[in-house]
Amino acid sequence: MGVYVPGSTLIHRTPPSVKFVALLLFIVLITALPTRPVHTIAAAASVGVLYAVAQIPFRTAVRQVAPILPFMVFIGAFLWWQNGFDSMLVTVFGLMAALMAATLFTLTTTIEALMEALETSMAPLQRIGVPVDTVSLAIALTIRQIPVLLGTANESLDARKARGANLSLLAFGTPLVIRSVRHAQLTGEALMARGAVD
Repeated sequence: MGVYVPGSTLIHRTPPSVKFVALLLFIVLITALPTRPVHTIAAAASVGVLYAVAQIPFRTAVRQVAPILPFMVFIGAFLWWQNGFDSMLVTVFGLMAALMAATLFTLTTTIEALMEALETSMAPLQRIGVPVDTVSLAIALTIRQIPVLLGTANESLDARKARGANLSLLAFGTPLVIRSVRHAQLTGEALMARGAVD
């Protein structure tokens, strides 16, 4: 997430605020309504159609979703054991549909456009003392950090394999934490240099 694919499709041209509200509504509905596997499978397939409408390259879409697949397999196996096969399919495909929708949002929306939409939507809150600029910046930075952390995790996995410690959690977790903290420090220093001390 956090990667932008330029384009002029209908989904690209849709205002970020509209897409954001639609995303939140979709996540609420996909969480509350489905009771059968066909419901969430259809929802995931519908998001896939939107990827085609937005002309997102297949490899780009797969790269955004692939890092979470091992976790989904683990969750799926646990849910199958606990609640049965149908319940597992409902939950797993619901989560995948929500993830795909959120990823589509970031693939078709620039950080700048998102910040502008957030600032415009939250402008009335400035009257009661809400720091709108800071809130929108925090949201934008959060979205941007997701692909950075995924990249750091992949680099740590590659380094662990190169050292022959494929099963060592310490060999993976230590460099991941150190690199993540270092990146956070650099981000903070960059913000302070631009006057965003708060």
